[in-house]
Amino acid sequence: MSLLKETQKDSSIENIDNNILAITESYLKEFVAPVASEIDQSSEALNEALQGLIKRSLLSIKVPKAWGGLEADTETFYHFQQLISQYSGALAFLQVQHQGAVASIVYSNNEVLKEQYLSKIVEGKLLCGLGFSQLRRKGKPMITATPMNGGYEINGTVPWITGFGFFDAFLLGASLPDGQTIRAMVPFQNSHQDAGGEFLVSEPMKLGAMQSTNTVTGTFKNWFLPSENVVSMAKEGAIHENDKKIVLFPSFLVLGCAKAGLDIVKKVAQTKQLDFINEGFNHLNEELNYCQEKIQTAITINSRSFEDDLKLRVWAINLAQRCANAAVIVSSGAANYYNHAAQRVYKEALVFTVFGQTTDIMKATLEQMVYN
Repeated sequence: MSLLKETQKDSSIENIDNNILAITESYLKEFVAPVASEIDQSSEALNEALQGLIKRSLLSIKVPKAWGGLEADTETFYHFQQLISQYSGALAFLQVQHQGAVASIVYSNNEVLKEQYLSKIVEGKLLCGLGFSQLRRKGKPMITATPMNGGYEINGTVPWITGFGFFDAFLLGASLPDGQTIRAMVPFQNSHQDAGGEFLVSEPMKLGAMQSTNTVTGTFKNWFLPSENVVSMAKEGAIHENDKKIVLFPSFLVLGCAKAGLDIVKKVAQTKQLDFINEGFNHLNEELNYCQEKIQTAITINSRSFEDDLKLRVWAINLAQRCANAAVIVSSGAANYYNHAAQRVYKEALVFTVFGQTTDIMKATLEQMVYN
């Protein structure tokens, strides 16, 4: 029995959720924060940190209790995301892929697939990633699914799949001939089928940040996908509609990055003892708290507009950039060291700036920078 489950006995829902956050923060402070730079660069260190989340049942945070999960409420889940990104951007980026795939499975109408996957996920025996960002791209589909007896023939290239070597499967997004799209679970390993189909994975990309997450390209050639692996089907363009609905939610990862930058500024202020560093910290921290308050309030409002959500997302991005830059500035020349915390957080701000980026987000982020 995990530590988390032991502390849940005879607790109210509110206390359970508080336990989730308390245990998460305790783990991150004790085991992740001291090796955050190593986690950013080493897949082995990242895997060890990921296993720590699994041992505490934290990767089943959104799985319903009926399946053995924690079923945390929305606010707790997003605070959980923020905590992780505050202590390690690489760990946050990796686990959020899994959480996204799990959410799709939970909401799937494929009960057989849910039975097959969710119990293993809760037991920590199965981890999943995502491979559908190509559905956002206009023009000729990068991944096609051609209907055939018993399933689909998959062809094309997935340009971005994070977590090779960490995840057992990933959620593939593919386009049908009529424009509809499917999402389906696919084994995350090189494979050759008896009928000649194949799925091949590239070497991990050389990235400027979060190299340890093992992001790869995956190529399908006449690969057979059984119908029973399909998680969902959607109309053409549905991903763009959904992107607008969820535009605010990644803000919590971004706010965690901003907090990471301010943690560095605060630490430097204690050693350099310069008044202007304290003043800078206080100013940014006050704005961060205000931004967080606005975002927390917004997620409780069902009738909020996309435009308002977008403004808050862009505000969070801008804050993360400024807080990360402040960390670099106060760290002086030491920030140039490849393993310095300020450099790591600065690069994480880059990643979270473009994470799940749509054209609307790109435009609003650029306008905020240019005109404000």
